[in-house]
Amino acid sequence: MTGNEYKRLIGRYILKSYGDRGLQVFDEINLGTSIIGKQRRIDLFILQEITGEGLVLECKFQDSPGTVDEKIPYALDDLRALRMDGAMVYAGRGFSEGVLHLLQGSELAGYCLPTEELNPIPRRSGDPIDCGTWQLDHILAMRFRFWDLVLGERRRVTL
Repeated sequence: MTGNEYKRLIGRYILKSYGDRGLQVFDEINLGTSIIGKQRRIDLFILQEITGEGLVLECKFQDSPGTVDEKIPYALDDLRALRMDGAMVYAGRGFSEGVLHLLQGSELAGYCLPTEELNPIPRRSGDPIDCGTWQLDHILAMRFRFWDLVLGERRRVTL
């Protein structure tokens, strides 16, 4: 899978899973300037039309060792500099151990690898941290207040 194919997969996943909640997905949007003064081009812009709230998503897929490792710290710094909420979604087995550790520990990154069916995949007990779609699902839940995604069947505390 290429980086562009991964970006399109993430966009299709969001539309299929959350389009009925009013989320729209826009591809390759220019938005402000980057931390080095260039015009910023973001992978995906997620808009909740009814509220006007948005989320920037940068998508990184790496299935073999390569130069993407060098781009991850810059991309995370550039997300921090945004004047709005942003996150990086990632997948693949080609990230170095150090970059993978950086991604796993970052408040701005979340793993996501949907299947062809594009259905949400929650984390189950014993699953590794980097699995399914649950991290992107939680990013969307926190940004757009989809609390049912994190609460599920949990019971309320009562007196």
